[in-house]
Amino acid sequence: MTTRGVSLLAYADRFGGGMTGLRDLLDGPLAEFAGVHILPFFVPFDGADAGFDPIDHATVDPRLGDWDDVRAIAARREVTADLIVNHVSASSGEFRDWLADGEASEHHGMFLTFDTVFPNGGTEREITAFYRPRPGLPFTSYQSPDGTRRLVWTTFMPSQVDLDVAHPAAHAYLRRVLAALADGGVTTVRLDAVGYAVKTPGSDSFMTEHTLGFVREITAMVREYGMRVLVEVHAHYTQQQAIAPLVDLVYDFALPPLLLHSLGTGTIDRLIRWLEIRPRNAVTVLDTHDGIGVIDAGPSGDRPGLLSTEEMAAIFDRAAAATDGHSSIASVIPAWAPMPHQINATFFSVLEADAGSYLLARAVQFFVPGEPQVYYVGLLAGLDDVELFRRTGQGRDVNRHVYTRDEIDAALAGEVPRALLDLVRLRSAHPAFEGAFSVRAVSATELELAWTAGEHHAVLHADLAARTHRIDATPIPRVE
Repeated sequence: MTTRGVSLLAYADRFGGGMTGLRDLLDGPLAEFAGVHILPFFVPFDGADAGFDPIDHATVDPRLGDWDDVRAIAARREVTADLIVNHVSASSGEFRDWLADGEASEHHGMFLTFDTVFPNGGTEREITAFYRPRPGLPFTSYQSPDGTRRLVWTTFMPSQVDLDVAHPAAHAYLRRVLAALADGGVTTVRLDAVGYAVKTPGSDSFMTEHTLGFVREITAMVREYGMRVLVEVHAHYTQQQAIAPLVDLVYDFALPPLLLHSLGTGTIDRLIRWLEIRPRNAVTVLDTHDGIGVIDAGPSGDRPGLLSTEEMAAIFDRAAAATDGHSSIASVIPAWAPMPHQINATFFSVLEADAGSYLLARAVQFFVPGEPQVYYVGLLAGLDDVELFRRTGQGRDVNRHVYTRDEIDAALAGEVPRALLDLVRLRSAHPAFEGAFSVRAVSATELELAWTAGEHHAVLHADLAARTHRIDATPIPRVE
């Protein structure tokens, strides 16, 4: 795993207007980025779940461009794309064909029904045990033309129908998508929502041993096409530790809440502990299109967390105060959960638009081992788009602003984005990041993150109480 290079996370439509505009940014002012994760650009990119409900997962939405445009982006940097393994749109050709033809459809068996999981019927206890990220139960009734009704699993939205990932018809579908991604120049596949993909009666069916078994299967399938595997799972930190050896990359979703805890309390003990035990093959993030994850650092059942429930609640409270209360309105509380999984707000807003605090957090992100990734709104130090949230009613839209090119150019001229791009250049070009990493607690509030490679070094000194930092580094060698 490389420790150098920073990637961008962006929607093509919201950051560039399409594939050509995104490529112009990456080949121009953002040329320092070594990779880009282009969020779902399939047909349609603007569905009910912002592209995570594909009708045609193997085709670039023509309003954004085509596969040649994706290949053009991939010609100069790594490209990550999503493989949505848990579901497809109820408007997909495969699902419509199955509803129309039933057992005669070539896609029969591709979709998960209530009877598939509970062939002998399910009890109230078994049904309510299932973990779901949204309120309510994960089923939707669909009717075929002959009047037959089927109760289909819809873990996320009624229009997102779940795949039976154990069935050959679903395997054939996933292979068709993987072939299209590989042919389009994609180098890394993010397994979206894989933690929900396997339903096992008698359990909560989230990240069980059966799920890990499926991760092994789908990882092997992806690697057959020459692509790396990145797994997206919001769960107890031990789940990341368990899944990290099975794949190429996992997300470090515990880092953002631990940094918010440290910045809010001035303490570093929880952060230091995590830096000692976290997986090294991690994509480090502060914010994503889904918001700022918090649950990943908290307790689960009888397993203690890196943070306590009270400390998690305090993070949400500070975020609400910083956003005049609207982060509490925008953040969804899942079924059977006492608090939201993530904060729906921009990271800059949660830190009250304080440049020093924000750049300190970014510096820590860039100095910990792994592959740093910067969300497009975070890159531009974006504030909450409250108007978009009010217009759509989708809480995550506060962190999904649609930028014009003029807005992008103006933002990139600002102090914070310019300083952040300096960090991108440092992490991308300094040879120390190819060497050995160490972490040291200097005091109860100060930590030191250091990289050393021969005569080269890069050291971050951060005081979480004072919210200040400095970087000491040897000069970056000039390339002749």
